[in-house]
Parts: sequence; C-alpha cells; structure tokens
Amino acid sequence: MLHAWLVGTSAAIIFFLGMLHLVLTYRGNKFWPRDAALRTTLESAKIYLTPQTTFWKSWICFNATHSLGAMLFGSVYGYLSLYGTTFFFQSYFLIGIGAATFASYAFLVGRTGFSTPFRGVMLAGVFYTAGILVFLLRLN
Repeated sequence: MLHAWLVGTSAAIIFFLGMLHLVLTYRGNKFWPRDAALRTTLESAKIYLTPQTTFWKSWICFNATHSLGAMLFGSVYGYLSLYGTTFFFQSYFLIGIGAATFASYAFLVGRTGFSTPFRGVMLAGVFYTAGILVFLLRLN
C-alpha cells in the first residue's frame, strides 16, 4: 500500500498548489502586474476573439481554470491511487499520463521562474515517481 500513499501524497500536493493558486487569483495582488498602468490598460483592452471581454478578465479566467485543472488532476489521481488502486496501477496509460503531466508542469513552471511552485511540483513528482517505482519493483 506504500505505493498508493506515495502517489496519493503527490496528488494532494498538486491539489493544494491548485487550490492556493485559485485563492491567490481572487485574493490579493500576487497575479497583478507591478506596473499599475499596465493593469489599467489590460482592464480596458478588448481581445479580438470577443468584444465582450478584456485581457484582464481573460487573465483572471486563465488563472482560475488553470487552478481548477490542477485540482482536478490532484482529485482524480488521489482518488484513483487510494480507492481505485488496482485499476490505477494496472493502467500504464494512466501512469504515463501522470508522469507526462508532472514532466510538463516541471518543464513549464521551471522555465517561467516560479520557484515555490517549481519546488512543489518537483516534490510531488518525486512522490509520484517513488510510488510508481515501489509498485513496479514490488517493494511493498
């Protein structure tokens, strides 16, 4: 069962990061530009896709949906690792999608310079990898 708890822990970390990202999207100014004039411009700048929204509203929506995606991943992988253990660990497809997700998060977050989320993603990736290795090597 160690393998399930390791993967579940990795999923919980990603869920927490997504939840924190969602809170920071709507509370405080962590995702605002430091240049106040830029925010004013973004709040009034319409996008070509639709005149009903602005770049600022799109930015907030992007951050919120990004958060929800991380929370969904964490929820699904946490649930599957702990309650759908046999199904999850016998599906190399799901294991591979999880590994690809962690690799993608690490690559993208690492390139943008967000050090705290990068450390969180790397920690989650280590737990995930350890859980998969424990299962594959039948160490528990």
